[in-house]
Amino acid sequence: MRVTLFIPCFIDSLYPQVGVAMVKILERLGHEVDYPEAQTCCGQPPFNSGYWDEARAVAAPQLAVFRDAEVVVSASGSCGAMMKKFYPELFHDRPEEAAAKALAAKTYEFSDFLVNRLGVRDVGARFEGRVTFHDGCHGLRELGIKEAPRELLRAVKGLELVEMGEGEACCGFGGMFAVKYPQISTAMAEVKCNSILETGVECVVSNDSSCLMQIQGWLDKNGSRVVKSLHLAEVLVRQ
Repeated sequence: MRVTLFIPCFIDSLYPQVGVAMVKILERLGHEVDYPEAQTCCGQPPFNSGYWDEARAVAAPQLAVFRDAEVVVSASGSCGAMMKKFYPELFHDRPEEAAAKALAAKTYEFSDFLVNRLGVRDVGARFEGRVTFHDGCHGLRELGIKEAPRELLRAVKGLELVEMGEGEACCGFGGMFAVKYPQISTAMAEVKCNSILETGVECVVSNDSSCLMQIQGWLDKNGSRVVKSLHLAEVLVRQ
């Protein structure tokens, strides 16, 4: 299969190793990987802020960029949800509606693609250590993804998955939410991170690097011991 990657702008700028890991995993599984260099932001920041006209101006070029893709796989549940769930809403009753629905139908978050489209759970990974998993809000609540990343982690040799008490609780980032309500955002991060620390794990894993940026920031500033944050792909790429 020819797999087209959608790499969110914050991953491209701050966590490029996540995209590299996804390429290696997909190629290990025998697939051809395509990365259209014309792709840009999905438009979620203005969309979430209520600036839908500005969001459409950013999102519309993506409809053309990914038009001929067989499948589109996102490195983020958040940005993947923007394309899969909110593009049809954003372009409802507009000339681009059909293209938005077509893109939504073939867009997958990374773990969902591996488990539910490809039927793969064991990618041949090895990772020695105890980890816990953070459910990003968009991936969990908008895309309904919960078991897929856990199935992938359980198949990793040497890895022990330990569930935290607040696994489904929001980390407090929420993109623009953290900017508009920093005190509430920090309080939510404290609840999440204390739950992580209570597990005694060495690593916290998620499908969303944006959540991990929030979590790692709080842990680095307030954590009593070192806990490393890793995107799911960064774990699965290891052998």
